[in-house]
Amino acid sequence: MTNHKLTIDVYRAEDFTVCEGVRIGEPLSFADDLLMDDQFQMGADADIFGLALLDDGQTLRPAARPDNLVHIDCCLTLIAPDGGTHEAVILVEVTGDLIAAVHVLALGDFTPATGYRLIGVERHSATKRFAQSAGGSFARGTLITMGNGMMRPIEALAVGDEILTRDSGKQPIRMIGQCTLRATGRFAPVVITKGALHNENDLVLRPDHRLMVYQRADYLGAGRPEVLIKARKLVDGTSVLRRKGGFVDYFQLIFDEHFIIFAEGIAAESHLIDQRSRAALSTNITPKNHTPRDPQDYEFQGDITPSADIADLLRRASRG
Repeated sequence: MTNHKLTIDVYRAEDFTVCEGVRIGEPLSFADDLLMDDQFQMGADADIFGLALLDDGQTLRPAARPDNLVHIDCCLTLIAPDGGTHEAVILVEVTGDLIAAVHVLALGDFTPATGYRLIGVERHSATKRFAQSAGGSFARGTLITMGNGMMRPIEALAVGDEILTRDSGKQPIRMIGQCTLRATGRFAPVVITKGALHNENDLVLRPDHRLMVYQRADYLGAGRPEVLIKARKLVDGTSVLRRKGGFVDYFQLIFDEHFIIFAEGIAAESHLIDQRSRAALSTNITPKNHTPRDPQDYEFQGDITPSADIADLLRRASRG
């Protein structure tokens, strides 16, 4: 069975401890070990880190400790002093019958020295919220190229509409997913501003959405002419930005296969269904072939050093 590798940004459970309530000094934990109304505070030295996971379609395992299992335990809702609510998914890593670690996937910003009161613990929504926390999605208003060459806002598309794909001509949409997330922290969308990649309008999308860049010359040092690049790797603070604040409506276009389509004129991947993302769908779907169309090593794994010239670099790299 093939493993799909994904990396999520998490905190250690020990980074959040009870500052007021019954269990003062104890860290965040799994659902059965939590008490409602306890207040948690994030430590000043809390450090987010990338947890690489292997997904074989049935289980999640940490890449660094493949003998361990990672269980999606619950989704927490906490309320800040200003009345704002914050969510976090609790992941429990086990070795045999013992807990090896508890990881906290924060679905928004948490501020040190602030008390967050626990007001909700849900098990049934945890897997779906975990699935919604990553992957590719386009924001409301994104113009998608149709099979006839016209462009239409993504929210106006319907199942059965034919979309232009890069390598397979016109393909019908099989399903459209939609979710609304808080646009904060690492979940704030990436904005590729007008013209940065020859796009006529801003392209707003999830940070982990991958774009297809064709290089006439290997400006990126990828060793190949075609590369998939996560949007977050392109952020330079000038031509490619993070937009924080409020909420954002995201849409996912699902086809029989994983295709490269065109959003605001930029080649980008359609939604890839795997064990993780399937849980975010409102209905079951059985695609014909939802393995990535290109080998995983087509994704550019290196870093692009932000500079004032990055927009020009991207334009030159993508000029066809």
